[in-house]
Amino acid sequence: MPQLRTEDLEIAFMETGTQHGKAVLLLHGWPDDASTWEAVIERLKDRKFRFVIPYLRGFGPSRFRNDHAPRTANGGILAMDAIALMNGLGIERFSVVGHDWGSHIAECLAIGWPERVERIALLSSTPRMGGLQTPPFKQAQLYWYQWFMATKRGAEAIDKDRAGYARLQWENWAPEGWFDEATFGKVSKSFDNPDWLEVTLHSYRVRWEEVEPDPRSLWLEKLVKATKSLSLPAIFVHGMEDGVTPVATSEDLHKKFTGPFERILLQNVGHFPQREDPEAVARELAVFLEVNL
Repeated sequence: MPQLRTEDLEIAFMETGTQHGKAVLLLHGWPDDASTWEAVIERLKDRKFRFVIPYLRGFGPSRFRNDHAPRTANGGILAMDAIALMNGLGIERFSVVGHDWGSHIAECLAIGWPERVERIALLSSTPRMGGLQTPPFKQAQLYWYQWFMATKRGAEAIDKDRAGYARLQWENWAPEGWFDEATFGKVSKSFDNPDWLEVTLHSYRVRWEEVEPDPRSLWLEKLVKATKSLSLPAIFVHGMEDGVTPVATSEDLHKKFTGPFERILLQNVGHFPQREDPEAVARELAVFLEVNL
């Protein structure tokens, strides 16, 4: 698998499709890895896209280059990783499709580099522009895993059984029986990355201000909080059976987009649309990404 070297990282990534086609950056979420897009890509292989699919820092074969680099994972620094990757590949303009963590990274990219991002497709996790608000109690209950990670004992327990912890989210966030053992077994190997736990903990602790963002990305974090809306073309794909981000959370999402925007609801689908119903996701992306800009 190719890797691109940045100041801190060796970013492992896959690249497929047409070399001179429309560039599309595909960003995975948590707890998942880059293989989450395989079934979607297979259905779009004849569409003349150039897909770039990285493993985020702390996942799978992506590695930190030294022991001194901070194992941070706030959205801003993850977006800076993504830009470094696209710079290294010589890709100036591109669209972004992001799931879960990837959804927020896509949002950060559109805000931080509006001249480079053509359009964004967000899956399952709603944007945080304007600042992340303390959730109501009902939503906070669904976020139990985030509060658990904020504690020392919680972190220690997760480290002892990373796969068990991740599997619980797969089971709770989507309809029963949606994945098979072979698929989860393959993905769970990505959580054996030596920095997965520290990266995961920072990502969830930083969003509730329990730790500080990576200082190199403060400019972008401030910009995301100051931004109230986006004008580039966007879609939001939401599974109606999402067990962690209920469908009601995206009802007013159109208010954050002043440009072309569509909210797409998928029946009998939970938090992992690209895995649960790749046919529907590929169909929607084909229409969205092929529209002339």
